[in-house]
Formats: sequence, C-alpha cells, structure tokens
Amino acid sequence: MNVYLDFLGCRLNEAELQEWARGFQLAGHEIVTDPREARLCVVNTCAVTSEASRKSRQKIRHLHKLNPQVSIIAAGCDASFEGVSLARLPGVIMVLDNRQKETLVERALQAMAEPAPKAQQMGASYHFFRGSRTRAFLKVQDGCNNHCTYCLVRILRGEERSRPPDRVLEDVRKLVEAGYKEVVLTGVHLAAYGRDHGTTLMSLVARILEGTDVPRLRLSSLEPWDIPDDFFSLWDDARLGRHLHLPLQSGCDATLKRMGRRITTDQFARLVERAREKIPDLTITTDIMVGFPGESDEEFEESLSFVRKIGFGHIHLFPFSPRPRTPAASLPGRVDGKTVRARLAAMRDVARESKKAHLARFVGHVRPVLWESPENTPDGLRWSGLTDNYIRVYALTPVNVNLHNRILPTRLLGVVDGAVLGKVGRVG
Repeated sequence: MNVYLDFLGCRLNEAELQEWARGFQLAGHEIVTDPREARLCVVNTCAVTSEASRKSRQKIRHLHKLNPQVSIIAAGCDASFEGVSLARLPGVIMVLDNRQKETLVERALQAMAEPAPKAQQMGASYHFFRGSRTRAFLKVQDGCNNHCTYCLVRILRGEERSRPPDRVLEDVRKLVEAGYKEVVLTGVHLAAYGRDHGTTLMSLVARILEGTDVPRLRLSSLEPWDIPDDFFSLWDDARLGRHLHLPLQSGCDATLKRMGRRITTDQFARLVERAREKIPDLTITTDIMVGFPGESDEEFEESLSFVRKIGFGHIHLFPFSPRPRTPAASLPGRVDGKTVRARLAAMRDVARESKKAHLARFVGHVRPVLWESPENTPDGLRWSGLTDNYIRVYALTPVNVNLHNRILPTRLLGVVDGAVLGKVGRVG
C-alpha cells in the first residue's frame, strides 16, 4: 500500500518518521509524497506549545480533507497529551502515544490487515525516503530527567533512556551503505546519552568517527550544562559538523532560575567562549523564549542584551505557552499578549542582525557544502545545501548539472535573505 508520513516539531520526531519509513518499506510498502495517493497517513504530532497542538490537529484535518478515504494514525507527544480528542478527528483510526511508537509499523499493518515485516528483515537495509538520501536523522536517546518548569515534553516522553552504542554504530554503517552523506544524532536530552549504559555521548561520537566511514556527522540540540570540558576535542576530526545548538531560553539569570534551567548566563558565555576557541568557524544556534511568567521589562532587556552579546548564528524564537501539568502554568506574573508581541519583535530584530553578521563573516570563504535538492528557475537549477557549519547555501547551475548528495567545495559570495549565495567549484 501507499503510505504518507508527516511530522511537526523537533528533529527527534523527524528521526522517528524516518525509522517508520524504513519499516514500511522493508514490509514492501511504498512511501509517497502526496497524501492524495496514500491509503495510510501517519502524523507524528507535537505538544511543546499550545500552537503546536493546534497545528497537529489542523494537519490531521487537512489530510482528511485532501483524501477523505485515507486512514490516519496520530502518534507522538500530542497523542500522549490529548489522545482522546485526537481519536475523534475525522479519518483517525488509531492513536499511539510515545510508549507505543516503537511498534507503530507493526500496529499499523495489523490495523490495515497487511502482513507485518519479518523480524530478520528489520534493519536489514536503509531505503530512499522523501526524495532525498542526503541526511538521516538517527534517534539515539529518548526521555529527560531535567525539571524545566515550562516543559511538557519531559512528562510525555518519560525518563532518560539510550540505545546501546553497538546498535547505534550498526545503524550508522547501514545508513552510510545506503548512500547517506550526513547522519544527525538526535534525542530529547542528547547530551545525557549513555547514562543507562555506563557510557557517554562523547564516547559514542568518538566510536562512530573511528568505526565508520560516515562523511559527515552532526549533533542535534545539547543542553549546555552536560557538556564536559574536553568535549570539544572531538572536533579534531573534520567530519564532525561545526555546529552546536545550545538551548539558552533566556539571557537573564532570574528568569533562568524560575525556568528551572541548570545554568547561568556567565556559565553559558564561558562555554561558548571555550567552544569557539576549540572549533574554528563554529556556528552556535539557540532557543529563546520571551514572556515567561514574571519576566519584567528589566529582565527582558537583560536577556536582549545578553543575546546580542553572544552573537548567535540563528535563534529559534517563541513566546511562553502555559502547558497543563507543568509548574510554570500556575506561576504568577503572567505577561500580557501585547507586551509579549512587542518583545518578540525586539528579539527578532536582534536575531536577524546576529544571523546577518555571522553569515557575513564567511563571505569569500570556500566551504564544503552537502547539496540536497534543486528547483527550476529561468536561469537554470537553483540548488540548496548546507555547509559543514550549518549555513544554508544556494547556487545556480545549468539544468544538466546534478549536485544531489555530493559534498563539494563552494565559494560563498554574499548574504541574501538569511542565506548565502555560492559558486560551486569544478563539478566532475
């Protein structure tokens, strides 16, 4: 049967989607990019904010509208949070919470009266997915033991747990054999990897770099308080992407304390300084929340000033969203909507200028770009790709030139609309 897969939210959700894609393909089913062609749709939902929950429901309704005959499975965080209401949506035949994700393919095939994949087939090989074999997101860790006061994900995904290192290495090798040029390690709390196996993320990364031929390895979000002093020595291997996503959430210590974040702005600044000393041309990105309960004008200005001082390459910016069952939902000092919108606009301006300044640093440089996909333009093909340090690059080529899934030296020519224009070196 034809299966359509979609997700909202984090890279971990995307990694799980790719796992399900491989499971369906190994059972002989086809992954399609148009839901109107599908007999089954699977949506990996998100509940990190109320807006994410709303968009999860909106996506399911939209799929049913596009294809009223399709069967829909809702999975993931919003399925764990509001499973009963998701089950009432048109077209939904099954709701699977985070505890049931590991058996989603088998449950889906049983519900659709389709044969399940044979046990010996699972993990046998990795397949083409969504028109691109350039980057694979590999889930190596789930759950979180932190107690950030605003976070619902910790409640929905449970305690920390990691995949055994040997299995991770085996999966990386299979992804490389299947043609992927970049593997991104993902987890809810990736920096905590291995605590339940007597190992560490640093050890895992070192083993992957030593024991596989992966052309490029990248790490997803890392909580800054769990990064050891010698961690940055891993970047002696040029295959490790020169990009760190370090969620800050606020540039004010008083706000961070109410959030339950286990770091101060001084500690964060010293971590960034060490990272930049050890990793040349590093891109550091982050998450920033505005409007947390009790955030005064003075606290916001302090946060704004600190974010400006660090100079992030990109900022994921969002307003506080009170989530039921979290301590922050009942904190006093709720910030009114008009103030939140004004603060978002001010922080967005700083984020835009920081990103522009960061990108401008690399104009004139030659960097390796993993080229992903093209679009047709009157002047030829406009290719999109990522540098080793996570800069989005666009380049024009004649229509007969194929850059797909190739890592090629590219000269960065100029900054346009939050990305960089490039010129690819000689293409053989």
